[in-house]
Amino acid sequence: MEFIKVLWDYILISSPYLLFGFLISGVVHQFLHLNKIQKLLKNNKKTDVLWAALLGVPLPLCSCSVIPTGATLKKAGASNGATSAFLISTPESGIDSIAMSLSILDLPMAIFRPVFAFVTATIAGTLQHIFNPFNEVIKEEKKDCCHSKDDDHGHSHSHDHAKDSDSFLAKTFKFGFVELLDDMANWLFVGLLLGALISYFIPESFFSDLNPHVGKLVILLVSIPLYICASASTPIAASLILKGLSPGAAIIFLLAGPATNISNIAVIQKYIGKKGVIINILTIIGVAYLASYIVDYFYTTYPLNINLATFHEHINGPFFTGCAIIFLGLLLMSLYRVNLKKV
Repeated sequence: MEFIKVLWDYILISSPYLLFGFLISGVVHQFLHLNKIQKLLKNNKKTDVLWAALLGVPLPLCSCSVIPTGATLKKAGASNGATSAFLISTPESGIDSIAMSLSILDLPMAIFRPVFAFVTATIAGTLQHIFNPFNEVIKEEKKDCCHSKDDDHGHSHSHDHAKDSDSFLAKTFKFGFVELLDDMANWLFVGLLLGALISYFIPESFFSDLNPHVGKLVILLVSIPLYICASASTPIAASLILKGLSPGAAIIFLLAGPATNISNIAVIQKYIGKKGVIINILTIIGVAYLASYIVDYFYTTYPLNINLATFHEHINGPFFTGCAIIFLGLLLMSLYRVNLKKV
């Protein structure tokens, strides 16, 4: 029963922010259709990298569903630099994960995350322009690692989101609370579950005696091949911090985990080449490692106040409980659609 209580605590504090994040994601998606992004990124200019990095920060696409979107952009004429910037900033950040960071972590960490995602994407895209210039790609990858092969490109095509006759509100709710949630349902559930497991089973201050430099390297080595979406990584990071992991090591996990994984690396190299993949990975590693020291330095002056550790003082009313029930219902329906309905 104690474990169930810990899991419910995560759902309770996260649900209002996640529901808000899904809603705003649906609104943003109506204004940032794929065809609009294509027009901005197909000119093969250096400014395209900035646009790609900036547009990717709020977009709620996970690490694997961003691949077909990035492939479509590359096929439409986007440069290696713009494609790389988009493929990095989009999975590292998003309105949903920013809201999740604000709910479980704190405001500075919710700011650090998208800022470093933008910096990483901009540096990687610029290095692509210098060392791995534009090459046109003919073939397009059809596989989406998030869902079955019958799902094709997930929610990357705007005509799949809702019928043209649907209202703005209907399209917003359909994308935010159905398509987006379906895209991350499995990993969001896993993230909440793992966060609760870490909180329940791992002793307090478990990581306190670990050398901070070694801890950062260990987290980095684990994060590079791991697949975890940005929102799902947040409760895991919070639990690790509560057990003594430094905030800097946690930011490595929050940046590198969603941005890289073995299966996606194999797909991406078809579009930007092996040299392009190496540039991206080295940039992600370098920026994440540097960011870890900046974050740790910041929190030596301003202590990290993880909301999860103190939230009981603020959520005694029915609002959080009602949001948790709504979110849990939506999540269970999404898990059914993604996993059981196709059986």
